[in-house]
Amino acid sequence: MLISYNWLRELTDTGLTPTELREQLTMVGLAIDAVEEIEGDSVLDVEVPSNRPDCLSHTGIAREVAVIEKSKVQSPKSEVVKTQGKAADLAEVEILDSDLCPRYAARVVRGVKIGPSPAWLAKRLGEIGQRPINNVADITNYVLHEIGQPLHAFDLAKLAERRIVVRRAQAGEKLKTLDGVERVLDTEMLVIADAEQPTALAGIMGGLDSEISESTTDVLIESAYFNPDSVRRTARKLGMDTEASRRFERGADCENVLNAQARCVELICQIAGGVATEDAIDVYPVPSPALRVDFRPARVETLTSVRVDESEMFRILTALGFTRIDGNGGVLSFVVPSWRVDVSVEEDLVEEIARHIGYDKIASELPPSSMSGEYQPTETSRRALRNALKDLGFDEAINFSFIDAAHDGLFQLVPRLTGDSTQDGLVTLNNPILEGAIRMRPTLLPGLLESVRHNLNHGTRDVSLYEIGRVFAESEPDNDSSQLPNERAALALIALGGATEAGHAQAKRELDFYDLKGALEAAIDAMNLGPLTFTKAEVKHLREGQAAQIALPDGTAIGTIGRLSESIASSYKFRQPVYLAELDLTTLLDSQVREIRYKPLPRYPAVVRDVTLLVGRDVAFAELVAAADSERVADYAGAKLVGTYEGENIPEGKRSVTLRIEYRSHEGTLRDEAVEERHRALVNSLVQQFDAEIH
Repeated sequence: MLISYNWLRELTDTGLTPTELREQLTMVGLAIDAVEEIEGDSVLDVEVPSNRPDCLSHTGIAREVAVIEKSKVQSPKSEVVKTQGKAADLAEVEILDSDLCPRYAARVVRGVKIGPSPAWLAKRLGEIGQRPINNVADITNYVLHEIGQPLHAFDLAKLAERRIVVRRAQAGEKLKTLDGVERVLDTEMLVIADAEQPTALAGIMGGLDSEISESTTDVLIESAYFNPDSVRRTARKLGMDTEASRRFERGADCENVLNAQARCVELICQIAGGVATEDAIDVYPVPSPALRVDFRPARVETLTSVRVDESEMFRILTALGFTRIDGNGGVLSFVVPSWRVDVSVEEDLVEEIARHIGYDKIASELPPSSMSGEYQPTETSRRALRNALKDLGFDEAINFSFIDAAHDGLFQLVPRLTGDSTQDGLVTLNNPILEGAIRMRPTLLPGLLESVRHNLNHGTRDVSLYEIGRVFAESEPDNDSSQLPNERAALALIALGGATEAGHAQAKRELDFYDLKGALEAAIDAMNLGPLTFTKAEVKHLREGQAAQIALPDGTAIGTIGRLSESIASSYKFRQPVYLAELDLTTLLDSQVREIRYKPLPRYPAVVRDVTLLVGRDVAFAELVAAADSERVADYAGAKLVGTYEGENIPEGKRSVTLRIEYRSHEGTLRDEAVEERHRALVNSLVQQFDAEIH
């Protein structure tokens, strides 16, 4: 926001130079990006935090300067000299949707003469980047930048029946705004209408049909408070960003409505002539009570380590507009001024004091604790997981917990998060901090896919990433409206590109499903959990036939693994196979830890036998191994996969699977005859169980 130094000096009589103001305001949390000299004035470009709408005006900045200099703000006193008649005799105001507009005030000025603004007004607005329009419009802009309250002037004669109706728009209703664009509205948008049609977008921009023109003689000055969420949603949906919407969507001052209106009417009468009504139509059905916050001075040192005199604390808070109240029992409280919408708890008051005492005085130290230092119950497992994945060549990604609604229903969620992967089971943000990111993520996969796309766009073709984070879904409904969402820890992995080996600069082969599966199994083994089981499954975001469900040894499903489906891959413009997995880490960490057993190294050599079986394509390698293990053949030591083959000379629906079976005795070296006997019995059993052929 641009602030005029001369204007600021009129409000505070400050003795600080523009350069000194830049340093002082920056130190209290209002960073000054630049100071520009313009025709005898200095313009400060102030970076106002999003939670400080009170500083989006010269008066708001003046309060901060007054605290710094221990002075007072010299706010202009509004006094309308020429008045006649009641506003209610000339116009009518009705609020139909008070949830979106808690307060609306209208005051009429008759007999105005529309023309150019005087030189001082045009110059002042021009210095802060505002283009002069006409005297009445310029006055509303002037008051906005002086006090911070957006105002709007209607041509009273252009309002049907001279009525103002604050209501939601009808579906498909249209309004041509002052920028000449015809807007199509919906039922979630608030409009200011007359008796027949919309005349303005509430809190954003006026309508072209009711704008002030040279023929205007009677004007209606609007001053209101609009729901911040409503203004924000409408502005984003219509792609609009105005001076008014920036203030309303951050939270205007509901109690400043009449004061700003009176200031505007006073200037109109002085500059454009005319006679104002004696009062305003002020529709305020449910006045907002003043907020009271308890305050313990000792908390300042506790939270900041800075020792401050109580007199200095009270001076700072009082200068910022807080009113001290000494309650019963010695409880000290402050009434929060209506313009400080960001203050609600004691810690906010401590922050106000810390800002003006100086953040640089806050020492760095560890927070106190009554407990001895120790890892959380799952911290050792998490560290082992991260170390294992790092050793396997994976980099950790950290993404936002908010995602776009466009991902709704694309991904199968981890079990036990929600039984419904539709929009109804997702957590929606009322006030998203990122444009379009209105969902709390129910899965880590969208963030990882965006990370992959970012890497590919920057020329990194071989990508292996993992993320450990929280995923969210709505809890089961109950009578408690304040119930928090269901929240679980999740682990996701993604890999694509080439498999780079140690000592080699170039990958010798492409990563595949088994690389990701092996990395996951190795990481789980490092945590001393598992082993995991993988079974064929249909997963909505994975390619059919290349997807598996992941389960714990007791059969509890905890996630999925496989190749990304073609439809999603094409939407991200991936031209190479992408393999990904996602697990419910909460359930995994709660599972049974494997008992660690030690055994001596084998004293006698092993004997291996390979066997190739022709089996159906639906027979998984894990099933063959499980069947071999269950036979409990004497001296059987395990089976491994050598390879599979499908193609020429293999019947349709079949494939060739080669197993390497190991035999070992702890009592002596096995003879070939004994091995052949055991091997024949095992192979015959597998042939019978899977209707296989020895190939």
